[in-house]
Parts: sequence; C-alpha cells; structure tokens
Amino acid sequence: MKITIYNCRSDEAEYLEEFRKKHGVELFPVKESPTAQTVSLAEGCRCISMITTPMDEKLLNIYHDAGIRFISTRSIGYDHIDIKAAEKLGMHIGNVSYSPNSVADYTVMMMLMAIRRVKGILRRSDNQDYSLRGVQGLEMHNLTVGVIGTGRIGRTVLRNLTGFGCRLLAYDLYPNDSVREMAEYVSLPELLRQSDLITLHMPATKENFHMICLDTIAQMKDGVVLVNTARGSLIHTGDFLDAVESGKIGAAALDVVEEETGLYYNDLKDRILHNRGLAVLRSYPNVLVTPHMAFYTNQAVKDMVENSIRSCISFAQGSENPWQVI
Repeated sequence: MKITIYNCRSDEAEYLEEFRKKHGVELFPVKESPTAQTVSLAEGCRCISMITTPMDEKLLNIYHDAGIRFISTRSIGYDHIDIKAAEKLGMHIGNVSYSPNSVADYTVMMMLMAIRRVKGILRRSDNQDYSLRGVQGLEMHNLTVGVIGTGRIGRTVLRNLTGFGCRLLAYDLYPNDSVREMAEYVSLPELLRQSDLITLHMPATKENFHMICLDTIAQMKDGVVLVNTARGSLIHTGDFLDAVESGKIGAAALDVVEEETGLYYNDLKDRILHNRGLAVLRSYPNVLVTPHMAFYTNQAVKDMVENSIRSCISFAQGSENPWQVI
C-alpha cells in the first residue's frame, strides 16, 4: 500500500521510516500541498495524508478523478475540507487524535501567563522597565474557571487544574461522568456569568461559529479572562476587540485566530500582515497571541503522523477506523 504524505515537514519525516517498517506500507513524503498541480504526486494511491490545506469541491473532484478515495488530515479539526462535497463524491475523510496533554499543558501555561500579566512584564523588561505599576496579577486558587467543551483535551485541562485549588465549572452538550468528579456541569449562560476565566475546547462547527460574540460576552463578568487554544472561528473578532478595548475582557490568551490560514507556519517577517484582526490583537498589552502552537510537541507530532497512517490502512483494509469522519 502506498500513501503520499503531503505537507511533510522535517519534524514529521524523521518518524516515517519507523512507521514504514512498523506498519508495512510504502510512504511517499512530499513538501508540497495537495493542489491541482501536485495531484500527480499521489499517482497509485487510494489514500493521502495532508495537514490544513483547504480542500474545496473543485480540488476534491480533481483528487477523486485521480483515484483518491480517502483523505486523512493530520489534525483534529477538519473544517478546511468541504465535507458535503466529499460526501457527494463518495470520498471519505478522516482526522487524527494525539496526546491531549500537548494542548492541555499549553492551555494552563496560557492561563497563568494571562492572569500574571506576563506579556506586559516581558515587554517592560525588554526596555529595562522593572517597575510594578500595572502588572499585579491574580492567583489561580481565587478564581472560578469555566471550561467549555469537555472532550479529551477539555477533560485533561480540568485534571491539570485540580491541583490549583480553583473552583471548576464545565459545559458540554454531552456531559462526561469523569468530569463530574472534578467540576460542576452548569448551563452555558451560568458558566459565562460565574467564571472569572473561561477556556474554549470545542471543534469548529456551524453551531459553534462565533459562539463568543456580543451577546455571550455581555453575559460574562467584567474583566473576564478568555483563553482559546481550540479554533479561531469560535470568537467573533470584531466583538472581541470591542470588549478588550472597553475593559469587559480584562485579559486574553489566544493560540488561534480567525482567518489564520496562510499566515501561521510561514515566515512573514518584513511583509504586510493580511489580517487586521490579528495585527490589532498583537498590539494589546493584555492579549497574548501565539501562532497555533499548542499542539506542537514531539509526542503529538509522532501521534499525528502514525495515526494518519493507521487511519489510511484501516480504510484500505475495510476495518474499523476510529478516525474516519465520513
């Protein structure tokens, strides 16, 4: 079995020989993204692996005509793929799972950096300003933390937070019994009303689009701290900017932003940033922005590569595939 590994980075390539031997497959890694011009790189394959290249109906048609029947994205999110178009073509799509500790650990780090005003402290230190004015922080044990989304990552965040002694609230459409041992499930309006710090851990779905907006922000405490290591589309950027400038949102830490595709993971120094929202966010002293790095650990990268390969094998063999979306 041959699998073309599109968008293959050097940090992923180092694991391919190990997995080629382990799973008995032929792996063909390429740096290129899947496009109309690079479809020939998948010749002889029924399955391909890729990362976050947008796959619209036109491109899916091209790969379908080339004989591709399964696309595995090496990410949890798959909103960059037109699922409805894939269904019409009879193509199948899969995502991957990876160590939830990667994002969960990063989330707690971002929480601490936000409540301790680390961005402001570092900016001042760079200018040799070591004064205390304006950088007094908060202590986690004094806060009520609301976790929206209690899947694998949300649950791991809650487990990490139990050691801080803070009050924990949770919201999810599908409550989990293990979460009840760590947190209190409440309605979304109640979580927004009571939480001093809110962290987001939901997928990018039509239902979740812009769930953090003017209406939901209005339900939050004044000075609330917001953390997002999930998906940028969960937050309405314009409403969020207004809330930061008014002081309704007292601090934030964002690893994802709206319309980040084509920006993150590229070297754009000395170039105009074609995302005004991101440009403005970076200017705020109380908003920490990182370029979608929460997942990026050695364990997570290894998991993503191997599980994508395993997903392709499962599809080809017609066996149970825990990562198959459609």
